[in-house]
Amino acid sequence: MWIGGVRAVILDDDGRVLLVRQRHDNKDIWMVPGGGIEAGENSVEAAVREVKEETGLDVIIEKLLWHVQEVSEKRGQRFVNFFLAKPTGGTLGLGSDPERSDGEQVLKELRFMSRAEIEQIENLYPEYIRDELWRAISTSNNHSETFKLRKL
Repeated sequence: MWIGGVRAVILDDDGRVLLVRQRHDNKDIWMVPGGGIEAGENSVEAAVREVKEETGLDVIIEKLLWHVQEVSEKRGQRFVNFFLAKPTGGTLGLGSDPERSDGEQVLKELRFMSRAEIEQIENLYPEYIRDELWRAISTSNNHSETFKLRKL
């Protein structure tokens, strides 16, 4: 059985990417907003909901950037859909994970970052967005490798 997740790439007017800092296992990890697909949701609905929960923003999904699959003995069968999303409203602010209590929240910080800032991040998830993201969101990119098999 596949377990599904989503991530949303959101750009500001200066081309910076919105990242969320989460704290897991005593380590800070930066990533684009997202999370799991809930029962009865499709990937697009989950991405819109997750962005709202984590950032306070309302978004529309513009396109699929990547469909990433992982099959491993340890984690099982998983996929994550990465979407390009455009803000349509809401108020930017650090949200919370409704599945966790106040003392167990992992969301710690939210901010837009430039490519140069992202290149300096020590713990970025997934690592490949450090360079592949810029090709995927380029307006001149008419064809990119959407389907990816990753060793995560």
